[in-house]
Amino acid sequence: MAFMVKHVVGGQLKNLTGGLGEEKPEAEKTDAAAQGMTQEEFEQYQQQLEEEKQEREAGFAQKKAERATVRSHFRDKYRLPKNETDETQIQQAGDDVVLPTELAKMIAEDNQEEASKQSVFGQLSNIQNVDMDQLKDKAQATLEDLKKQTENCSLM
Repeated sequence: MAFMVKHVVGGQLKNLTGGLGEEKPEAEKTDAAAQGMTQEEFEQYQQQLEEEKQEREAGFAQKKAERATVRSHFRDKYRLPKNETDETQIQQAGDDVVLPTELAKMIAEDNQEEASKQSVFGQLSNIQNVDMDQLKDKAQATLEDLKKQTENCSLM
């Protein structure tokens, strides 16, 4: 009976006072007890969660730095303005940033193609209607003629 009176009157009294002066027994329970663990187990669990979170953040930072490296490479290649955020991400990751192997292969191939295009023969091959084999044959024939003429020269 006392329980019923306390329950009926206590709820209304609590609403009036705003819950001051009384503490709930559930509030005394810690997070560990709420999850059915001892305090020690709970601390180990929290530490494990923190370590996993740090590992995820480190992996995420590594991926961001790799992407920033790719972007900065293409900015250098096409002579675009540099981006400060990319530079910052690369510096934060440290020396661990490496281009993905597939991208490194593509870059190496691009560099070889550019080197061949920048050579004299590469520039000549870009000109339309030029037969490289015929041009080489003419150049060799001219050199042979010059050698023959220098052999017959009486001054030498």
